[in-house]
Amino acid sequence: MKLDSSNGEDGSREDAAAMARICWAYFKEGQTQEAIAQKLGLTRKRVNRVLTEARTSGFVKITIDAPVGACTELEERLASTFGLQRAIVVPAPPPGIDVRTVVGAAAGQHVSAHLAPGGSLGITWGGTINAAAQNVIRRRNQGNTVVLLCGGLARSGAINPYDNAAMFARALDATCYYVTAPMYAETADLRTLLVASDPVREVLQMTRKLDMALLSAIDLSRDSKALEYGVISRETWRTLRTAGAVGDICGHYLDANGMVVDHPIAQRTINPSLADLRAVRQRVLAAGGAHKAPTILAAIRADLCHVLITDEAAAMELLT
Repeated sequence: MKLDSSNGEDGSREDAAAMARICWAYFKEGQTQEAIAQKLGLTRKRVNRVLTEARTSGFVKITIDAPVGACTELEERLASTFGLQRAIVVPAPPPGIDVRTVVGAAAGQHVSAHLAPGGSLGITWGGTINAAAQNVIRRRNQGNTVVLLCGGLARSGAINPYDNAAMFARALDATCYYVTAPMYAETADLRTLLVASDPVREVLQMTRKLDMALLSAIDLSRDSKALEYGVISRETWRTLRTAGAVGDICGHYLDANGMVVDHPIAQRTINPSLADLRAVRQRVLAAGGAHKAPTILAAIRADLCHVLITDEAAAMELLT
């Protein structure tokens, strides 16, 4: 689906945004018309009429990607408050729907719209990145490049960095470069040797020349996926929190002020430097859920975010 904001009920921004919200809930989240009506305080007949008009007027096309978003006010407040180039806020999903799928969908649409022919894209790992890869509009022969900005995991699955990079590369018909090393080396000395090797060094050095980096925020809450999936141990999780870390952006554990936390895991992480990440032309951070707000804020303060793609829950938490 695509929302064409020029066709609001009376041409106003407010009506276009309301139509976008209804269409997002119905077409992207699969909510029933009755559920949407109850949530928005409308009649089911009214919701049905809006959906019918959206389809017949051309407001709904292929993807939801409108200049007027479903949460325009939050977008404007986030951009103004934090000095962002742009904020994209999607409606918070209802219980039972993973927020990573809806934020990832918006991220995939952003990449599709803003990665130019011949452009290079760096990605990190996680469920949001996986969802973004599934929502990229397929293209052919446009000379794109995908670069994985972290090492790999031994176990496959939706969060595996190699799988996500391969998905992006297939969708974009792109050449793909992998960091052929684990996400975390066993020792700091081994990390030094791996990063100095030609295959790893050459890929990491590509970071500062990227046109776009799609980053995810790995939180350190009790519900952290890094903990759930065994990416880090519970002892590492505990000591990171004790050291003041609120989350991880591309392998860099940051405190609430966006400063790097001194922790032994940093000496074993195979990733680009912060200086190289900050040199990327457009840094896009995709993360949703109120529990991600501290990590998102840390990333903004660390100058790792030009464009924020998030949901209502995280947006409201950031603005409180």
